[in-house]
Amino acid sequence: MKRILIVKVTSLGDIVQALPVIADIKRAFPGVQVDWAADEAFAEVVHWSQSVDRVLCAPLRRFKKARRWADFKAIAASIGELRAFRYDYIIDIQGVYKSAIIAFLARGRRRIGYRNKDLGELGAAFAYTGRFGPRPRGNAWQGMRISTGEALGYQPQGPSIYDMKLPAPASAPFGTDQAADQKPVAALFHATSKDDKKWPVAHWAEVANELVRRGYRIVLPWGSSGEREEALAIAARVPGATVLPQMSVTEIAQMIDACSLVIGTDTGFVHVAHALQKRTVMIFVATSPSHFGVEAPHRSISIGDGHSVPSVSEALQAIDYVHSEPQAAAAPHSATLI
Repeated sequence: MKRILIVKVTSLGDIVQALPVIADIKRAFPGVQVDWAADEAFAEVVHWSQSVDRVLCAPLRRFKKARRWADFKAIAASIGELRAFRYDYIIDIQGVYKSAIIAFLARGRRRIGYRNKDLGELGAAFAYTGRFGPRPRGNAWQGMRISTGEALGYQPQGPSIYDMKLPAPASAPFGTDQAADQKPVAALFHATSKDDKKWPVAHWAEVANELVRRGYRIVLPWGSSGEREEALAIAARVPGATVLPQMSVTEIAQMIDACSLVIGTDTGFVHVAHALQKRTVMIFVATSPSHFGVEAPHRSISIGDGHSVPSVSEALQAIDYVHSEPQAAAAPHSATLI
């Protein structure tokens, strides 16, 4: 086994949670080269991995939105780079049409993807010469590890290894004044991709005020004007809370790396916090914690049942849990461990 291509095109949290596949492969096949194909919008995330040998990308998402000739030329040029090597295996752990096209265009006779019933888009089926077995029960992240191992003939062992290293920040993540403040920092990721995944502003404010009483400085990141307005609404109820300036994906990751605690809804940056081994609480309102959550003993925990709004007391119990020592009591029954 000399070279393998992993195809995982989007999105932020999914790509972060797929990174342990690389460590599994390199443990099973010492010396193997592993390349990764992703959308240009998320290529920087793959570059955080110290184990990926070559990152291949194209502006697929941007071209779909704008249909610009420059983006089309960039996609065409990326095909040549994609076909520069012949792969022993091409593993598509995305399972949609665009990932299947990438797998099909890459040079290699063994192209492995999901069974029809497990595909995100049925049209992807044309690309594969082999299929994974039945999708494993449990969370999606462990499922990717198991399916890849099945395709390549090994069983993943031990906890997930993300092997991420961020570039050094150009400036202090919280500004000069805040950097001098020795208080631990808690980042609240209140924003989500869909409104039904949001946690109430009043809940965020109550938790934030309790963290302030415990000696934390509160910071609120955002990505859109609507998210900024929501961050300002939370900050208005929390003395000393800071609404951060708009930042790039890498700058937000660097900010997370400087935090002591991260609390957020089902969103990609909370997965980044978990991968960076931060104390992490993930709040589920409308999606499945058993399928998409995070868990690490006394460090990361997911709360909620995916059908109702978790209470403030559940969140505070989860915060206590991620601050507890391994010898402490078991996780609160209200939290969902994956």
